[in-house]
Amino acid sequence: MLSKYSSQHTIPEPEKFKTQMLIWANRFNIYALLDNHQYHSRYQNIDCVLAVGAMDACLPSTQHLQQLSQWLKGKTQRVFGHLSYDLKESITGIVSTHENHVGFPELYFFEPETVIDLKGNTLQISSQTTNTQELFQVISHIDPAIAPAIKAEKQVQMQARISKEQYIAKIHSIQEHIRKGDCYELNFCQEFFAEEASIDPIAVYLALNQVSPNPFACFYKYHGSYLLCASPERYLQQKNNRLVSQPIKGTLKRDLENPEQDQILEDQLRNSVKDRSENVMVVDLVRNDLSRVCKPGSVKVEELFGIYRFPQVHQMVSTVVGEPAAGMDLCAILNASFPMGSMTGAPKYKVMQLIEQYEQSRRGLYSGAVGYIEPNADFDFNVVIRSILYNQETKYLSYQVGGGITFYSDAEKEYQECLAKAGAIMQVLG
Repeated sequence: MLSKYSSQHTIPEPEKFKTQMLIWANRFNIYALLDNHQYHSRYQNIDCVLAVGAMDACLPSTQHLQQLSQWLKGKTQRVFGHLSYDLKESITGIVSTHENHVGFPELYFFEPETVIDLKGNTLQISSQTTNTQELFQVISHIDPAIAPAIKAEKQVQMQARISKEQYIAKIHSIQEHIRKGDCYELNFCQEFFAEEASIDPIAVYLALNQVSPNPFACFYKYHGSYLLCASPERYLQQKNNRLVSQPIKGTLKRDLENPEQDQILEDQLRNSVKDRSENVMVVDLVRNDLSRVCKPGSVKVEELFGIYRFPQVHQMVSTVVGEPAAGMDLCAILNASFPMGSMTGAPKYKVMQLIEQYEQSRRGLYSGAVGYIEPNADFDFNVVIRSILYNQETKYLSYQVGGGITFYSDAEKEYQECLAKAGAIMQVLG
């Protein structure tokens, strides 16, 4: 379906306009803002895109991926949405018994009424329902200062779902499984949460991305449920008949006040035997997943142990690519690769069982994915990490952090790594 209305505009202050877009969009029950914060890479697809309103939606209750594939047939514009970690129940049969506090469904995609695409200073607005020239004027005249400011006093009283002592004991139990040969890496996560939390999601998101602007950030609203995401990680992209996965394993907190020490820390991560071991295990898992849907011999590790600087931490990122085999559609690709290896471990099925045994919270949208699917079947999804999940109706707020546990892991250091990953969130929430 071609857009009924379309127009292009020049934006002198893109960051200001992003805030204006968010304020305007919040009148809708469904919308998604994806923002790469001007990180440039060879696999970059978008700068910033806002999809608003649902003309049509896919919300399956069973056979989620099959129903998504059917729903996508005949679509002529990009659709946006999410894959919850809980989608694993449909794919693997492994069920989580923990409560879904935030309320995101296992899978949801929507065909937007309006899409606003910002690249540099160029803005493209396409809409099925609204005159885009008039819409541009409406958004441009919104005062960005009306976005509520984060209050100086402590807003949210966070609680740990498990104590530090319990966390360390669970790490030791997981390592016992590794010693027995049940698995060789497991991504173990813990939750910090607040009840009766009153926040303004837009204000918190803007503050989070000011502190930690990352290339796979998103603000996503599904009725009363919000995702405020500052993710640095891509789960999976398909473009020009090429699959790209970029798992992150290996994290070290930066020293932003001492450039020389920061460089030492970067080199320390680059040469870390433990982090290289953790990273290569996930790379092997991703290679195995992609090999199930790619042409024989086409799966390759394009970059191994790349070290990248992000606002809060240094990260070890590897890139795995492959060419999909004939007939491998989105349903087949997700069946083979989701949940992503960086948030599960190896062997994947066994560690997902152990995750349900040792974690005390339902992951929900955390460690799932948000992104878009093109009419030509290209797609791009992030990994939902470094994120705040919030239910505005129940006032339940949550963030989770975790890391890959191996034979070499030090439980105390793993706990400190979790705190480093949550640093920006803790700073914003006070």
